[in-house]
Amino acid sequence: MSKRVVLVGLGATGVAMARSFMERNDLRVVGAADRNPQAVGSDLGDVLGVEPLGVVVVDDPEKLPEAELAVVATTSDLNQVAATVLPLVAAGYNVMSICEELSFPWVSHAEVSRQIDDAAKASGVTVLGTGANPGVLMDTLPLLLTVLTQDAKRITIRRRTNMSRYGAILRKFGLGLTPDVFETAQAAGEVVGHYGFEQAIGAVASGLGWELDAIEVDDVTPVLLAQDLRTGAHLSIAPGQIAAVAHAARGLVDGKAVIDLEIVFGFFADGDTVQAGDDYRIEGEEQVLELSSSVGFESFLSTIAAAVNTAAAVVDARPGLLSMGDLPVRELASKGSRLTGVQR
Repeated sequence: MSKRVVLVGLGATGVAMARSFMERNDLRVVGAADRNPQAVGSDLGDVLGVEPLGVVVVDDPEKLPEAELAVVATTSDLNQVAATVLPLVAAGYNVMSICEELSFPWVSHAEVSRQIDDAAKASGVTVLGTGANPGVLMDTLPLLLTVLTQDAKRITIRRRTNMSRYGAILRKFGLGLTPDVFETAQAAGEVVGHYGFEQAIGAVASGLGWELDAIEVDDVTPVLLAQDLRTGAHLSIAPGQIAAVAHAARGLVDGKAVIDLEIVFGFFADGDTVQAGDDYRIEGEEQVLELSSSVGFESFLSTIAAAVNTAAAVVDARPGLLSMGDLPVRELASKGSRLTGVQR
């Protein structure tokens, strides 16, 4: 039997997830909520650009119908997301969110984590933070790779990822700004870069049984100016504007980086000095493991896939606040047979 799903947040990522949920035979969207007055009162099908679905978008999650799962796609800030998640949990929904800070918040947001965990257990439901990064690419995947060495010593990940499909979240990276405007916006706290480094590093350290002395997160830095017009799904970058930024973080033991992460976020073009791609290096006692992709793991599509592939597993998981590493790998694996019309 298909599981009923309600959606909270219909930005670029929320809409993309909704469209993917509509293509599954194990999930059924029965409700949606968003603050955008242009969406409120509309049929969800109109918002998604498909035929009417008989689902009216409401302005408050409290007005959503009963369902097994609520999917939250609103903001990266866990303190703000918690204000949405806790009432949903109290109402009996299992909750899955792409909020980066929810992916493994036990170290960075200890008190909020405890509140969500206690509330979820009291209601007998599950709360999960998921997504491509964090969620898979900088935590669950490297942890899985360490299975091949008995004593991991150091993990280094370098990602260069295409951001041209994203919408509102691009503001936090400063893409499309001139260098002067970027500097001013960063000083005002408007350009903060990637949310989720602390959570990814915390998840990896926890999985490996490492006690870190500290987690350092650098300031985001411009690394590429556009030489020509670059047009994404929701943003165009003109010549002279910032087309890519770098952001890095590391987990330290005795002053040495044992978990070393860096991501370049950008709108890339042929001839750029930086191109999309991903490189992983796991230094173990017996061997060094390396994994590379010359084209990179596309973040937007991967985020959607991670959420959709995980949705049913969240409903069936044990109660409490969980991370991706708490779920069985087989339950997370791609289930193409659950796509409508796909024959196996």
